[in-house]
Amino acid sequence: MKLTFTFFVITGLIFAGTVGSFAQKPRSLFNGKDLRGWHADVPAMDKDANARNPFIVRNGLLVSLGTPGGHLITDKVYKNYRIEVQYRFAGTPGNCGLLVHASTPRALYDMFPKSIEVQIQHTNAGDFWCIQEDIEVPDMEARRGDKARWGINGDKLRKIERLLQDVENPVGEWNKMVVECLEDKVFVWVNGKFVNNGFNCTVRSGHIALQAEGSEVEFRKVELTPIKKLSADKVSND
Repeated sequence: MKLTFTFFVITGLIFAGTVGSFAQKPRSLFNGKDLRGWHADVPAMDKDANARNPFIVRNGLLVSLGTPGGHLITDKVYKNYRIEVQYRFAGTPGNCGLLVHASTPRALYDMFPKSIEVQIQHTNAGDFWCIQEDIEVPDMEARRGDKARWGINGDKLRKIERLLQDVENPVGEWNKMVVECLEDKVFVWVNGKFVNNGFNCTVRSGHIALQAEGSEVEFRKVELTPIKKLSADKVSND
C-alpha cells in the first residue's frame, strides 16, 4: 500500500537556542558521559529527598528508569530541527515519550509540560499526544475520534493515532525515531517508515524532553540537526 501526502514547505528561522546558535550540522544532545545540557523535572523528588532521579547514564547510554515519573528536559529552546533518537526497552516493553516544543512544566496532571508528545510507547511509537498544545492531521476525525470530545487536557481526546502499525523492532532491539519540526509542522518516522504528520501546531519552538513513564528505556543516540525544509523525499511508504 502506498501512502502519499502533500504538504507545503515553509522556510524560516533555522535554529534558536536560549544562548546563541550553532552551525547547521548534526549535534549530539547526549555526550555519553553525563546529563550536561539537561535538567530533570521529577515531582516526587520535591517531596522526598531520598527519591531517586529516574534519569541516569549507564555504560554510555542515557537511561530512563521509568519511575518515579518525570521528564528530562533540555536546558535550551529549539526551533526548526530534525531530532533523531535511537532507543530500546531494556526489559519489559512499556511507555515513554519524546516531547517537542515543551514549555510550562507540570501543566497537565501536575506532571506533564505543555508540549506535543511523540509517543515512544511500545506498539504505539509515532502517535501524537496533545499536552496543553494542539496539532492537526489529515483524516483528523478518523484518527482522533469524536470531534466534540477533542481537547488538550483532562478527559478530552488528546491522542492522534499514527498512520502505520507494526513499525517497531522486537523488544531488546534498537529502534530509530526521527522527528522533524518546521514552523507549525511536525513529521515523524519510525525505523524509516513515515508514521505521522501534523500541521497548524499551536507552538513552534520549545524545549525537548524525554519521559520517565513506567518502563526502563535506553537511549544510545539523541542528535539534533537544524533544518530549512522537511524531508520531502521521505514522506511516502512503498
